[in-house]
Amino acid sequence: MSDLNFNHLRYFWAVAHEGNLTRAAQRLYVSQSAVSVQIKRLEQQLGHRLFERKGRQLVLTEAGSMALDYADTLFDLGDELLSTLSDAEGSARRVLNVGALATLSRNFQIEFLKPLLGRSDVELVLRSGSLKDLLLAVDAHQVDVVLANVVPVRESSMTWVPHRIAEQPVSLIGVPERLQKGRRLSDLLSKEPLLLPTKESSIRTGFDTLADKIGVRPIIAGEIDDMAMLRLMARENAGLAVVPPIVVRDELKSGALVEIRRLPDLRETFYAITPSRRFPNQLLRELIPKTAAD
Repeated sequence: MSDLNFNHLRYFWAVAHEGNLTRAAQRLYVSQSAVSVQIKRLEQQLGHRLFERKGRQLVLTEAGSMALDYADTLFDLGDELLSTLSDAEGSARRVLNVGALATLSRNFQIEFLKPLLGRSDVELVLRSGSLKDLLLAVDAHQVDVVLANVVPVRESSMTWVPHRIAEQPVSLIGVPERLQKGRRLSDLLSKEPLLLPTKESSIRTGFDTLADKIGVRPIIAGEIDDMAMLRLMARENAGLAVVPPIVVRDELKSGALVEIRRLPDLRETFYAITPSRRFPNQLLRELIPKTAAD
C-alpha cells in the first residue's frame, strides 16, 4: 500500500468532526466536491467505507471510528510538536492537557496549576476520570500529566513516569462545636463518628494502621471516595472527617470547619504522572520541580 496521504486524512478528520460535508468544506476553505473526492480516495486506499449517510447526516462506520481515533492522535501530536519545538517568545498559545483522579482534592489541583492560571499564552484542558482511563490517555499522548494520590502498578507496555510532588498532613476536621481541647486522640477516635476515605485510599490504609496501633475501634459514620463530598459531609456535621487540611482550606479560613487534631505519622502523597517522552510538554517544567523524586 502506498504511503498515507495526510491531506486526505485532514479532510476526513474535518468531516468526521463536523458531521457534514458543507460545514467541513467551509472550515477547510475548499469546495464540497473537493472534500468528497479526497474522502473517496482515502476510502479506496484503506479499503473500507468511512461514512454512511443517515438522512442529511454523515455517520462514521466502525472503520471510520477507528480512523478518527488515529487521526485525532496524529493531529494532536502535530500541534504538540509545534508547541514543543518552538522557542520563540510570544508564539502561539501552548496547550497543557491535565488529567486528575475524579476523587482528588480540587484545592490541590488548583494549587498545582497556579503558576499557569490567568496566563494569556496558556490554555489548560482539564479532564477527570479513573486512574486506568487516564493512564491509557497518557500512553496515547492525549494527556500531558495525570495528578494522583497513588502510584499505580505499571505494566511493561506503559512508559509513564511518576514524580512525587507534594506531601500533606492528615487531620481530624469538624465543625467548631466538636472542638473540645485536651481530649486524647484515642478518645476522639473511639467516641466521635468519623468520615473516612474508602479502603482503596492510602489515607485509609494509614488511618487503619493508626487505629490498630493505639487499640481503638472507630465509629464509622461514612466511607467516601470523593474528597469534595467528604468536605460537604463534614460541613453538615455528619462526623469528623479524616482529610488533609488543604481539602478544606476555604472552610478552615472562614471558620466553618476547624482542625480538631493532627493525626501522627499520617500523610497523603501526591504524584504527577507524565509520559516518558524525549520532548515533553515544556509547560511541565514550570509545574514539576527538577528535584521531584520518581
